[in-house]
Amino acid sequence: MKKILLLIIIMGASLQGFAQNELDNKFKPIPAKEPKTKDVIPPKEASPKVNPPAPIPEKPDPLKISPEELFKDPNLYKKEANVEGIFYRRNQYLGGFKTNSFTSTVRYRDAAFVDGDKIKVYLNDKIIEPEVSLDGEYKGFKITLVPGMNKIDFEALNEGFASPNTAEFQVYDDKGAVITSSQWNVGTGYKATILLLKE
Repeated sequence: MKKILLLIIIMGASLQGFAQNELDNKFKPIPAKEPKTKDVIPPKEASPKVNPPAPIPEKPDPLKISPEELFKDPNLYKKEANVEGIFYRRNQYLGGFKTNSFTSTVRYRDAAFVDGDKIKVYLNDKIIEPEVSLDGEYKGFKITLVPGMNKIDFEALNEGFASPNTAEFQVYDDKGAVITSSQWNVGTGYKATILLLKE
């Protein structure tokens, strides 16, 4: 019986050595994998949908005009003649130019030899020179430009002794600087047109 009692004491002592000491001050609990209280993350506010600004439409350039559009009015311009090999029986667009000038001087003369060419000059579809005979010396006129578009038409009244009606012309601003210079070659009844845009 002493042996059994001794065995129980040894077993009790050995179990005491493996038992956890609950009163040990060095005890640290293992933290839980997930905290009991979760931080609430507010939902992301969707930013208001902003459409990209619409592109600002470019103002069409009034000087970028096709000759067909310019000469479409049959009351103002003679219709082009479809004669093979003859290219001057039509209206001629001499170009469009911008200027800040208040006035403009237009000069013209016969471009080839003097053969009796005659012209009529219009400003904005109103006659300003009813009949001018072209010779070797420059002739011309001065106009006051209105804000916006100013249209000058040179109508061939004849073709002289040698076709077509030819002329060299120059356009100056109010400071004497050349805006443009060129030539026209048109048949009788046709017009050469230049546009001046006063800004």
